[in-house]
Amino acid sequence: MRSERIVHGAEVYLCVMSADVSVSRVVAAPADAVWEMVSDLPRMAEWSPENEGGAWIKGATGPAPGAAFRGSNRHGGKSWKTVAKVVDAEPGHRFSFRVTAMGLPVALWAYDITPTESGCTVTESWTDLRRGFFKPIAAKVTGVSDRAAHNGSTMEQTLANLAAAAESSD
Repeated sequence: MRSERIVHGAEVYLCVMSADVSVSRVVAAPADAVWEMVSDLPRMAEWSPENEGGAWIKGATGPAPGAAFRGSNRHGGKSWKTVAKVVDAEPGHRFSFRVTAMGLPVALWAYDITPTESGCTVTESWTDLRRGFFKPIAAKVTGVSDRAAHNGSTMEQTLANLAAAAESSD
């Protein structure tokens, strides 16, 4: 089942479509500035309720296709690390990456940014790449049994925090 949430001010729109989740929010800040924020891995911890930031690895020094990073996450008393590889790094438009854990595919995350007259619209998307056998293992490691519902909620929080930070630095 895919669900898509569109946030405009205090209104949230949810569309159920497949096992993926997308959340959109209007941000009163320039698209380039918002892209710089979502692609700045250590800063992700400032707005995400689950991600504690990331660090470039394997010689990578910044967002570029093929660059690798290690992400740190926490939910309640559980914490875990993943490795990700940047797929798209288009300043002002798109930042996406594939996540693996123990060498297995986990997810594709993307931030799509569309410029508007008053700033931009940011869409955060999560695509579940886990194979069936890996889902119960991931649930034990992370403490999250319904990853799609959990991510929808945390993505709304992430974009609200991102918008607040972007709009206050404008």
